[in-house]
Amino acid sequence: MLSINSRFSINLFSLVISYLIICSGAWTMKPAFAGEQGNLVNIQFENDLFGGGTDRYFTNGIRIQAVTEPIPWITDLADKFPWFSKEKALKDSEDILQARTSISLGQNIFTPDDISETELIEDDVPYAGWLYLGLGVMANQGLNRFDQLELNIGVVGPSSKAKEVQTEWHNLFGITKPKGWKNQLNDELGVVLFYEQARRFETKDLILGLKWDVIPHIGGSIGNVFTFAKLGVTFRFGPDLARDFGPPRIRPSLPGSGFYSPKKGFNWYVFTGAETRLMLQNIFLDGNTFKESHSVDKKPVVGDLQAGVVIQYDRLRVSYTQIFRSKEFDDQDQTHNYGSLGISYQF
Repeated sequence: MLSINSRFSINLFSLVISYLIICSGAWTMKPAFAGEQGNLVNIQFENDLFGGGTDRYFTNGIRIQAVTEPIPWITDLADKFPWFSKEKALKDSEDILQARTSISLGQNIFTPDDISETELIEDDVPYAGWLYLGLGVMANQGLNRFDQLELNIGVVGPSSKAKEVQTEWHNLFGITKPKGWKNQLNDELGVVLFYEQARRFETKDLILGLKWDVIPHIGGSIGNVFTFAKLGVTFRFGPDLARDFGPPRIRPSLPGSGFYSPKKGFNWYVFTGAETRLMLQNIFLDGNTFKESHSVDKKPVVGDLQAGVVIQYDRLRVSYTQIFRSKEFDDQDQTHNYGSLGISYQF
């Protein structure tokens, strides 16, 4: 018989698939260019095999996200809240507030450095998985400001199916089989609320038709999975930056917009950025909240550096980001780096 958390895991997947099927009936394949805003799907895959060639710490993450086109009643509702409310005396009608909803399904996997060891490694991170459903609202005011609020609800522990996913993946590619999953965190309901705001400075001209811009951001989260405050900045360089606020990523990370404006033909930009987080809670280091479990002493401040490229053709957007993360706990031997591949399509 399935456990409650196992049934919850299956229901999360079923809910997202149902949402996509329902939305697909309303989505048409009409061209979406020149400022038109359509529904879209984002698929994000992050793994430390990219760049690092390792299996440790945050070792794998995958997320599928569906984002609606701007919805008038959602926009009217968002305008009543201070973290979304529109700027006063807007100079351009294109800068009006536009709000969308999103739903996502994701899974993150965490392991210690030595996955061939069967016994508990006391000075390294616990084995852990995080399977979650995300429900969000994102709003932009042209390319001047971007806000997003997202609630993640899911399960940490065996019911996240992280052990099964990693083991099958390693078997498929003949990679070292992880042997320490019996030491993973216990099942626990996870709830976390994220908020992020990004502001975009005016685009500046460079040479040969290239431009650059700066996007500072602030944000934070509260919950038993993650609680932190953060700030950072992203720099972008390319021929046309008036499409998005940067590519999306799996949290915790620098923010990016799940939506973008399609453009007929080819477009690209490169980017780099940095973020500092004040970490108050990280269940994947602190261990279970309500049960005794393995844990390590986390560092209170964590930093990310990232660099990457975005390529867009018509309604398709592809991004790759390399992330360099500072040490997250006291006995950590090395910093961590991993890659993030994103594919988006707008209908």
